[in-house]
Amino acid sequence: MSLATDGIEVLQVPMGDRSYNIHVGEGGIAQAGSILSGILRAPRVIIVTDTNIAKAWLQPLKDSLSKSKITTREIILPPGEQTKSMAQLGQLLDDLLEGGVDRKTTLIALGGGVIGDLTGFAAAVLLRGIDFIQIPTTLLAQVDSSVGGKTAVDTRFGKNLIGAFHQPRAVIADTLTLDTLPMRERRCGYAEVLKYGVINDRNFFDWLQINGQKVLNGDSGARREAVLRSCANKAKIVAADEREAGLRALLNLGHTFGHAIEAQIGFEDKLKHGEAVAIGMVMALELSVRLAMTSETERDTLRAHLIEVGLPTDLKGLAGKNWTSEALLEHMGRDKKTQGGKLTFILARAIGNSFVANDVDPKIVADVLDTFITDAI
Repeated sequence: MSLATDGIEVLQVPMGDRSYNIHVGEGGIAQAGSILSGILRAPRVIIVTDTNIAKAWLQPLKDSLSKSKITTREIILPPGEQTKSMAQLGQLLDDLLEGGVDRKTTLIALGGGVIGDLTGFAAAVLLRGIDFIQIPTTLLAQVDSSVGGKTAVDTRFGKNLIGAFHQPRAVIADTLTLDTLPMRERRCGYAEVLKYGVINDRNFFDWLQINGQKVLNGDSGARREAVLRSCANKAKIVAADEREAGLRALLNLGHTFGHAIEAQIGFEDKLKHGEAVAIGMVMALELSVRLAMTSETERDTLRAHLIEVGLPTDLKGLAGKNWTSEALLEHMGRDKKTQGGKLTFILARAIGNSFVANDVDPKIVADVLDTFITDAI
């Protein structure tokens, strides 16, 4: 890590000749022109954003790029998870081609995870691959989806089942954008921040127990520290295992359960991704307890902190008559980590000591799910 001008921290994701920097700090969008001027293959970009983000951050970004003589055009999409679809991808590709692109054109994803995933996938397939830049505007995107090169769209069979690995050329995480987020969105991002502590960084988890409320309430130092430490944890894992052959699967802690819950609900706003991950992490530790891998104390410590910061830890208010462990297991069977029909879970021996379990007995998983469903009714 190094300190760039004007208080922006720079963290490298070491990927050989595809290495790139993550720029973290307040005012990153105002400095985007100077940051990107030495990276772009040509001084022209297409900014992809949504109507909500455009109101606050599109013009400041265009102004910054203009100062560095970078020309822009923009495509503004509807907000929400429904935008991350094959239909919207097709429309976006048509709009990009209609306006004119070549292999030196760079796309900029200005928004949360939906915009980042969709734009990154479009960049991966357009002209067999063009550059893109991530400018994430949510905490969740800053610490997770903008880093690592996973791009995708959702289908009715599950989240992120159609996509590609396509690394960005740079990431600009302007923590000022978090000021415009409602508290619910901040909490959703915080679930992904906490995930890194549970995976392999107990010191970070302990730091979050002390500073978590500061992160959520907008303390600039705590916020930047949380984003930097999260990105550093992810960068290290991605550099070692870009395509999720082994180690990178750890980043899916809570996601196998969480994605199944989201799919059962239908990706509605009733439950956001970060909230599903929070519930999924508790389920993962509960499964670890049932398998005698970890203690109830570790599970309860995680649950207590999630409750303290206002994140859900169960299915209360979500599960209905159509909720069954069989239905959730069916969703899990479509998970990208499933191999040969065997489910893969990220479990924990302790907070900060997680591991990949490739052959978990579905009956024990079903027992965990049945407990959560019964408690919710």
